[in-house]
Amino acid sequence: MPLQNRVKPDGEIVISPARGMLMGNRGGKLHDPETRTLVRTQSSRQWITCVLQFKSRQRQVMGTGYTELFFMDEVTALAAGHRPCFECRRKDALSFQAAWKASKALAVAPSAPDMDRALSVERRAKGGAKVTWTARSGSLPDGAMVRVDDNLLAVRERKFLPWTGSGYGAGVPLDLNLDVEVLTPPAIARILHAGYQPIWHPTAERAGNKS
Repeated sequence: MPLQNRVKPDGEIVISPARGMLMGNRGGKLHDPETRTLVRTQSSRQWITCVLQFKSRQRQVMGTGYTELFFMDEVTALAAGHRPCFECRRKDALSFQAAWKASKALAVAPSAPDMDRALSVERRAKGGAKVTWTARSGSLPDGAMVRVDDNLLAVRERKFLPWTGSGYGAGVPLDLNLDVEVLTPPAIARILHAGYQPIWHPTAERAGNKS
């Protein structure tokens, strides 16, 4: 039976039978091991994304350790406010870190805790609600995620790609002057502008090629 461990772009953790491309966590255990149900939605401000397989490690999902979360792709994870893991995704994490440094013209690259502190403010309000912001759609980088009339849409090559739990729908041309509600935290949007290349679900390429 599917467990409540699939993360949507708005950060909500839902039940879904679809398999994600990436795993991750929110700093620890969010579930009751006996019932394998969620009792909280975060353990710390360290929200990361990981590969599905690493060094032949084996885990029981929602066992006695941290709560494994799953993401359709990295674009989804970034929108929810997760960053790459420095252990199993070190190359991606270093690229993310370098793009963060460049996006803010910092003299020194930020540490993982520095980035976690900044992202914790940008992804959730005190009451736990998702923090969003408004921008012109034409100003957003590829990989940003927005919500328009309750539809979740990813920006890719001047198109909006409708998000679903199992992939992207056919792209629609971007209205460059449309004010949209942006789900991707501002810091991560700047990182995407600075050149960080997220992992897209395979359906994104097909969806983007449809008119």
